Amino acid sequence: MIFNGMTLEQAILLIPPLLFALCFHEFSHAYMAYRLGDNTAERMGRLTLNPMAHLDPIGSLMILFVGFGWAKPVPVDPRHFKNPRTGMMIVAFAGPASNLMLAAIGGLCIRFYLPMMSTVVVKVFYNFTMINIALCMFNLIPVHPLDGSQIFSGFMIRKNPQLVYKLQTHGPKILFGLILFGMFTGVSIIWMFIGPFVRLFMSIFTGY
Repeated sequence: MIFNGMTLEQAILLIPPLLFALCFHEFSHAYMAYRLGDNTAERMGRLTLNPMAHLDPIGSLMILFVGFGWAKPVPVDPRHFKNPRTGMMIVAFAGPASNLMLAAIGGLCIRFYLPMMSTVVVKVFYNFTMINIALCMFNLIPVHPLDGSQIFSGFMIRKNPQLVYKLQTHGPKILFGLILFGMFTGVSIIWMFIGPFVRLFMSIFTGY
């Protein structure tokens, strides 16, 4: 998600929902790992919704000045899972799934309480819903270090380990290159992939 040329009003309406979505995303990873038997994240203070536990300093500054950023990855030790491969896939999926759940809540609020909302409140809920859908779909891209890579690797590690290794090795460079390409050209290849899904779920959740 890249927001270029934001006004102060747009930043106020966009950045708080984005920060909350990022923190809830990481909390969900920690919570699912804890439920599956790994307390690593809990011991490191990550089983919380406190933004200070999840926000990365550089990632937060990137959100403020570039419109794109990230939170600190949640530490997970798969050795504590009964099935490490499946456990890691479930933990990875928990983040995007939590964002989709938040988007559904935001969208339903728009559907059923729109007549009682002010224009500003509608904008907040609309941004909240779209940000969470976009964050979900973005993280499901099967490129390391995104969650989709962990899910995809879990399915493919036995069938094509070389492909998994290449995606994990070159994934960060590919992802960073795609982000930079979108920033400097105004043509987001990432949005070309996730945009249709974002619009679909926005329509489903909000009715618009």
